[in-house]
Amino acid sequence: MKTHKIVCIFFYLTIISCNIYSFSGASISEEIKSFSLNNIDSQISNSPSSLSQITKDNLQDLILNQTNLNLLEESIADLNFSAIITKYEIKPIAINSNETAAKNRLTINLKVDFINTKDENLNYKTTFSRYRDFESATNFAEIELDLINEITKELAEDTFNKAFVNW
Repeated sequence: MKTHKIVCIFFYLTIISCNIYSFSGASISEEIKSFSLNNIDSQISNSPSSLSQITKDNLQDLILNQTNLNLLEESIADLNFSAIITKYEIKPIAINSNETAAKNRLTINLKVDFINTKDENLNYKTTFSRYRDFESATNFAEIELDLINEITKELAEDTFNKAFVNW
């Protein structure tokens, strides 16, 4: 029984140390050691000033927590992420009989440019879009930061999955 536990532990350590598998589902080549994340700019004039930083922090934290990669400057990193927020929009989605909005939707789009310096076949340029619905009667200023955090975490997951899980 003791031998069985030792074999299991050895097998587990071998798999993890060789970067064959990670519990996040990320598949990262052994030669990839670092990543960079440029400042995330916003092309939107009506977005909160904190939106770019929140988006960057969520993506950076996700990569640091789910991989063994080091954060470096763009010119020397193996993987390079750059992104632009292209949409920050609030629209009515459910109209009442008296022609007022019952619900609104906050949508954020993130255009991501990912460069893998070790394997250009894994490079991508794509736009991810996520949204949250909220009651029109709600004071938007009170919930805006929570909605932004929820949406940008999902955008970070989309970016991460496309880069590392290859979906």
